Amino acid sequence: MRNYSFAIFAFGVMKNLTYGFSSISVTPITKNSLSFRRNFITPSSSLAENNEFTESLAKETETVLNISHGGSTDTNTTGIGVGKFASSFWGAFGVVYILSKAVKRVIPIALEPFSSGAGAVPLTTFQLAAYVGTCLFFAYAEGYKGFQRRFSPLVVSRSMTLTPFSWSKLHHVILAPLYSMGLFHATKKRKITSWSVSIGVATIVALVKKFPYPWRNIVDAGVVVGLSWGSLSIIFGYLKAILNGGVLEGVDNDLPGM
Repeated sequence: MRNYSFAIFAFGVMKNLTYGFSSISVTPITKNSLSFRRNFITPSSSLAENNEFTESLAKETETVLNISHGGSTDTNTTGIGVGKFASSFWGAFGVVYILSKAVKRVIPIALEPFSSGAGAVPLTTFQLAAYVGTCLFFAYAEGYKGFQRRFSPLVVSRSMTLTPFSWSKLHHVILAPLYSMGLFHATKKRKITSWSVSIGVATIVALVKKFPYPWRNIVDAGVVVGLSWGSLSIIFGYLKAILNGGVLEGVDNDLPGM
């Protein structure tokens, strides 16, 4: 009896410590909450009662493991808290804002060949074909393969790991867009990839600016299509994650030490 009493006491302490790290009010452990009865240790205990106790213990253990990995004790999968929603929204839509700013700067150049201005020079048939072909190429290579299949799910999934006032560090939340892009607090491989892509894109943009008319405009048109596709894929991915309780399945967050 002493061993069982000590086990119950230790489990109760563990449960209350667990809920102490979350925003959920502390629920004192009781024998009823664990479906525990005195006859549990007696030969007359039923198998159903034992199974019920085991299932309850498993749920509590899962909660502890979730917290130890930076998660929340909230087991409700139908939604997320206001704080987590705000931080994840800033992380995901901060990246959308960055992409949108780039599109806003480039789109006037991309549409220049079709303007009605006095200095506008119409595209030849070959140049028009190159314009359409470049847009299609960027839509597939950058928009679909680069953003929709890889980068966008990463951004959304990492944004969902931000939990303010809990385990996430303050600078993770403040720099949430950069965190969501995997530029810091990520595996070595992810940081190398993210920084290489960012620097590479900046270099390409600088080189494209030196292209003569209309080839700069043609490349910029493809960039507009690719970045617009990427922005939309992040938005739809974020909505999908919200509807799924803050989880985007099948995506590796590339967090260090995980």
